[in-house]
Amino acid sequence: MTRLFHLAARSAWNRRATLGLTLIAILLAVTLLLGIERLRQDARANFAHSVSGADLVVGARASPIQLMLYAVFRLGEATQNMSWEAARRLDAHPAVAWTIPISLGDSHRGYPVVGTRANYFEHFMYGDREPLRFAAGRPFEALFEAVIGAEVAARLGYALNERITLAHGSGGIDFAHHDDKPFTVVGILARTGTPVDRSVHISLEAMEAIHLDWQGGAPIPGLSIPPELVRKFDLTPKSVTAVLVGLHQRAGVFALQREINDSPDEPLMAVMPGIALSQLWEMLAVAERALLAISGLVVLVGLAGLVAVILASLGERRRELAILRAVGAAPREVFMLLALEGLVLTLLGILLGLALTTLIAAGLGPWLSAQYGLAPLSILPTSQEGCWLLLVLAVGTLASLLPGWRAYRLSLADGLTPRL
Repeated sequence: MTRLFHLAARSAWNRRATLGLTLIAILLAVTLLLGIERLRQDARANFAHSVSGADLVVGARASPIQLMLYAVFRLGEATQNMSWEAARRLDAHPAVAWTIPISLGDSHRGYPVVGTRANYFEHFMYGDREPLRFAAGRPFEALFEAVIGAEVAARLGYALNERITLAHGSGGIDFAHHDDKPFTVVGILARTGTPVDRSVHISLEAMEAIHLDWQGGAPIPGLSIPPELVRKFDLTPKSVTAVLVGLHQRAGVFALQREINDSPDEPLMAVMPGIALSQLWEMLAVAERALLAISGLVVLVGLAGLVAVILASLGERRRELAILRAVGAAPREVFMLLALEGLVLTLLGILLGLALTTLIAAGLGPWLSAQYGLAPLSILPTSQEGCWLLLVLAVGTLASLLPGWRAYRLSLADGLTPRL
């Protein structure tokens, strides 16, 4: 066996340029496979933890996925709001520690406007229960103050004390602008990688104030209430889009959920964010599997290149193999020589690909976290990655058997017969 390893090493060294290129192809294919797998896992975890501090999300009765889409991701519109009285009853419930009411429906240059309370910045969490942080400024306090997400600030070039105007309508459709009641940016949130980055936050009272002289989704003709007079009116909201709920004891979440869903006062629905987000991710699993399939095909292409290189080299090595047979090498040793060469090359590509992926994760992880809010990429391989690597090794081993079998069948006479 030692002699076989020595012969395989000497033979490979003589063809180091060709085998080196093949090794690079396998290395890059494995790196792509592991990179996509880690990004897939981290993106899934980031998606599932778009909101992690809330035990329940409550809104008007609809489908759980629809509720999560507009309450968490600010996509689409609620078919019906829940009353402010229902939100107040929920806030006063003995099992509830805090509530964050959310009111949607307006936008700013395509970005959703979120009407909420100041405790939003205290209780809203994402990822592994990470709190919101301010990159600059502070929470809103005065009526016409706004806090913007990191993407809004970066894409629109906003800084503190910027004056912005909101528009009626969501989804990038601006039906009419609230030009008479501009807002001042007093805070910019740090990047989270969640819909918070793409949101403009104002108070619930401010949401009511900009609609005082509106009715039925349009300005009332001939009526315009200036900003300095809106405080003379009752700015208590009449309804909200949804409410995020945090409990004193998480053990009581199922009891409160049943109580809300069976409430005779108003048709409401309470969903647990983790379960609803997992269901929503399954709807997007097609794209996830497509990425994984592409990386798998890249690995297969790399292994096919390995087989092609070894098979192509057999024509140049026929005399070498024939001499080995002539000096006493058994056919099975010739077979093992070729199979061992492919196996070692595959194993080396896997190890180097794993090392390169680890270096990339360690180097780019903090940058991805800072720029896109993704959780830092895993440095150590997971059990799922281990299964993929074992599968690649198994496929590489099987692929190496084909050149070995071809060499096994080469006859001694064919190898020593000169070609004319």
